[in-house]
Amino acid sequence: RFIAKPCAINLGIQDSGPHRAQPNAILEKVFTSITKSPDGKRLEGLSKQLDWDVRKIQRWFRHRRNQDKPTTLTKFCESMWRFTFYLSIFFYGIRFLWTAPWFWDTRQCWYNYPFQPLTSRLYYYYILELAFYWSLMFSQFTDIKRKDFLIMFVHHLATIGLITFSYMNNMVRVGTLVLCLHDASDFLLEAAKLANYAKYQRLCDAFFMLFGVVFIVTRLGIYPFWILNTTLFESWELIGPYPSWWLFNGLLITLQILHIIWSYLIIRIAYKALVRGKV
Repeated sequence: RFIAKPCAINLGIQDSGPHRAQPNAILEKVFTSITKSPDGKRLEGLSKQLDWDVRKIQRWFRHRRNQDKPTTLTKFCESMWRFTFYLSIFFYGIRFLWTAPWFWDTRQCWYNYPFQPLTSRLYYYYILELAFYWSLMFSQFTDIKRKDFLIMFVHHLATIGLITFSYMNNMVRVGTLVLCLHDASDFLLEAAKLANYAKYQRLCDAFFMLFGVVFIVTRLGIYPFWILNTTLFESWELIGPYPSWWLFNGLLITLQILHIIWSYLIIRIAYKALVRGKV
């Protein structure tokens, strides 16, 4: 409200919604109770009932659907908040982990387990991440609803489950690696969205391409060969098959499946962008 909105206005983003549909009780009842996209047969029936041209009714439904869409200003403010959090928490994580021995040698995640000290910096890193993902879990029902709502719901459930589970079992060392790795690309996507809303197309394209590269390298390269390697094989070798091994790794593998789905979508968007000339 006090930072993102003034920034958006200075960039020329207007706080104005789409063209509002002409008030009509009959069409409004159809829209809210029956269908938002009527077929040809229903359009003809409405045309006879209202003595309106079919194209005029189609235009009314298009305007009515657009009326419910959030404004660009609203989307800009939401993305700016997420960009600020992801960027801040990523740099906090990198600064904290740079001096951590398990950042350079993943086997350190399991030495002397579970008797590993929980430092205040590690605690705050975990609590901040958990609080943010809980906020996403609740706010996704009131925030702008996007096409990947269901897959994001599964992602938030798996993430909260992993953070809570690893904290309860004192697996926070490997947990910090997972969190930092996921934060590495998220702020780049939000930056691309901000540039897109502000109509800086070249900047948007550059951020998105950079995001795509970082996402695929971290989620399809580093994550399975660094994180999953230590949770599946190094932990088994150093501390044995602990009771919750299957659940912990099941959640981590669920994340990997989501990574593969998203990587496919990113590659498809990048291909279309190269063909069309812009994202």
